[in-house]
Amino acid sequence: MTTSATSGTGPTDNSMRRALKRARDGVSLDVAEAAVLLQARGEQLEDLSASAARVRDAGLEAAGRPGVITYSKSVFIPLTRLCRDKCHYCTFVTVPGKLRRDGHGMFMSPDEVLDIARKGAALGCKEALITLGDKPEDRWPEAREWLDAHGYDDTLAYVRAISIRILEETGLLPHLNPGVMSWADFQRLKPVAPSMGMMLETTATRLWSEPGGPHHGSPDKEPAVRLRVLEDAGRSSVPFTSGILIGIGETYEERAESLFALRKVSRAYHGVQELIIQNFRAKPDTAMRGMPDAELDELVATVAVARLLMGPSGNIQAPPNLVDDEYERLIGAGIDDWGGVSPLTIDHVNPERPWPQIEQLAEKSRAAGFELRERLCVYPEFVRRGEPWLDPRLRPHVAALADPETGLARPEAVPAGLPWQEPEEVFTASGRTDLHSSIDSEGRTSDRRDDFDEVYGDWAALREAAAPGMAPERIDTDVREALRTAADDPTKLTDDEALALLHADGPALDALARVADDVRKSAVGDDVTYIVTRNINFTNVCYTGCRFCAFAQRRTDADAYTLSLDQVADRAQQAWEVGAVEVCMQGGIHPDLPGTAYFDIARAVKERVPGMHVHAFSPMEVVNGATRTGMSVREWLTAAKEAGLDTIPGTAAEILDDEVRWILTKGKLPAADWIDVVTTAHELGIRSSSTMMYGHVDQPRHWLGHLRTLAGIQQRTGGFTEFVTLPFVHTNAPVYLAGIARPGPTMRDNRAVTAMARLLLHPYIPNIQTSWVKLGTEGAAEMLRSGANDLGGTLMEETISRMAGSSYGSYKSVKDLIAVADAAGRPARARSTLYGEVPEERQRAAAASDGHLPQLLPVLD
Repeated sequence: MTTSATSGTGPTDNSMRRALKRARDGVSLDVAEAAVLLQARGEQLEDLSASAARVRDAGLEAAGRPGVITYSKSVFIPLTRLCRDKCHYCTFVTVPGKLRRDGHGMFMSPDEVLDIARKGAALGCKEALITLGDKPEDRWPEAREWLDAHGYDDTLAYVRAISIRILEETGLLPHLNPGVMSWADFQRLKPVAPSMGMMLETTATRLWSEPGGPHHGSPDKEPAVRLRVLEDAGRSSVPFTSGILIGIGETYEERAESLFALRKVSRAYHGVQELIIQNFRAKPDTAMRGMPDAELDELVATVAVARLLMGPSGNIQAPPNLVDDEYERLIGAGIDDWGGVSPLTIDHVNPERPWPQIEQLAEKSRAAGFELRERLCVYPEFVRRGEPWLDPRLRPHVAALADPETGLARPEAVPAGLPWQEPEEVFTASGRTDLHSSIDSEGRTSDRRDDFDEVYGDWAALREAAAPGMAPERIDTDVREALRTAADDPTKLTDDEALALLHADGPALDALARVADDVRKSAVGDDVTYIVTRNINFTNVCYTGCRFCAFAQRRTDADAYTLSLDQVADRAQQAWEVGAVEVCMQGGIHPDLPGTAYFDIARAVKERVPGMHVHAFSPMEVVNGATRTGMSVREWLTAAKEAGLDTIPGTAAEILDDEVRWILTKGKLPAADWIDVVTTAHELGIRSSSTMMYGHVDQPRHWLGHLRTLAGIQQRTGGFTEFVTLPFVHTNAPVYLAGIARPGPTMRDNRAVTAMARLLLHPYIPNIQTSWVKLGTEGAAEMLRSGANDLGGTLMEETISRMAGSSYGSYKSVKDLIAVADAAGRPARARSTLYGEVPEERQRAAAASDGHLPQLLPVLD
């Protein structure tokens, strides 16, 4: 097989015949077969194209638009031509001195951007394609100075701001191409753009790492970095455009591998809205000016293979301005889209290649048997799906231009600016608001939400990713020696010793529990602490796609609900009346909730019950609030504190290892962002709990890494009040129902995790909490004998674990919790959130009611 896309010997006749037959028969191709097909020429290429076209036609038929090829009528806005990368074929990027000489600023001004957008709207354009260099402020002081002078923290802050102005003042829909973005960047930009994009270009690392390669010296062109961007887009439910650039020195095998990498991401998250196959065109005044252009046959073959790999539901695009007059061959190879075409602006990336007139494109499409139809920047599938792919603030803008039946653009629609704002009436009580009580008596309506097969991504891809973590680990370290180290000084446990103890069983596990219990006694004494508190989950509407979560519902699901602010305050007041010192408030990431909603919730409680401690908002909610308001995490936490927030729960941690995390959850914040939120909170004097959810697709090595991470944070900040073990409740968890996760941890796992949490977090986090909600009273008592010293709270209501299938009820009375301590042979003592003493007045109120109101709560037999 050839080792170059432009030279060398081709595949054997037998391998080509076999690969073409598999393509005709619709059989799955592997990388080697795809690489063979990429070299098809002549009659073989005609055969390949015919197979690809049949797949495309079947997909269009299934989508309800047979014989339709689409395009987007757009304007191209080069927001800045500065970039920190140095791609050897690029003429788009320039330097500050040239911009000054040509009379341009470092960035286009808002007036310049809006002038183009308004002219485009007048011509019927509906897309504002915003393209720019990657993070220019990291390389060019002039870019940093421009941003500072105009009040922007970074380039993406300006992208967000100008996108809002485009929406409000022109009605065009922004499609953003700002280069490499993080998960947090997607959260910032998703509310202002229906779609985004970034070319993968190639997965051939050598073209980036080796001197002379087209991407050498360009940090943002590392394939692993770009694949991570695609995954973060999928996790964030952002309709995303990507593709490959062919003819830049990659081999056929590397080209095939790039297509397979794109297919893998597309299957995992269902968020790749189109694949662009772009052919290299050499440009003067670049390092690659002597490189031959990618040949037309190569482009056609690559389009056809891409179509076969992506299947009938994929959208394949080839830019029409990068070929001469060979449109029919691209249509014949399986494309169904021409991309953005502008009647106003040039293609600033390929300025020497003008776009065809739309009428010409329609005529060429018609000659090939296709009708040219206009789409929006966001593909019709995502327009029709709506949530979670379109932010609520964008829905009116998209709806103004979209045909509600097809999801395509309405040709007669005239873009006009609309306010970009939060939905009204967010805190109107709706849905099953009695779920906190009826969950015990009536249960949940269904064991899964209605969009089970869509919202979580591709289950088959997840099974493949989870498989390595399901294999047992071999441990050779001497457990007896590790126990001696733990008993002598647990801070000296090595990772090998700690891992051996996390695998302990039988007599060794009993010995480990005794050691942990001894350390507990010396650290915090014998008192078993508990808190009189009320959980208030103010909404369970959520589209984040956590695969372990049975609590989240779509807004239309039977068990969905949202509380009003008055209802939240009422529940806080009821809790106060029965002796509570704290309310713990968390909710789903409701797409309609503005970032300021959390401030309103905290303020509502403090206004009604000034003395109540507000323990609220997980790091995921903090990031959601910050990105929705455009504030930094630090600014948002400061504002939340001013509104009444006292401490935050350290939930949403799950396992602080992205290897496990991305199997467990589709769209939740990465481990690094969780760490950033809690450390920032601690720096502001907002303390937090810490947690670990275990017993799903994880292994003891992940537990060890998680506990080490928490200990390190605590040594730096001292902000954790306790560590809470959260055994995975499997019964209704989607990841378990899909056959991927284990059925929760064993009692051995629970004892080992509790004991090792005590040892590995000693002496930094003195309080280890066990969960009666997940373990029941007997299980909780056993954990008190294995190193735990805290039982958590009375809760008064609990829906998250109960929706997942926990059978241990929604609340415990004070007497119930004292009985658990008694079962462990220990005294019980009420505490505050910060593990301080409880005022006598609160203790009297709790004693009078036993910590709950029977008339408000279900009484369990």
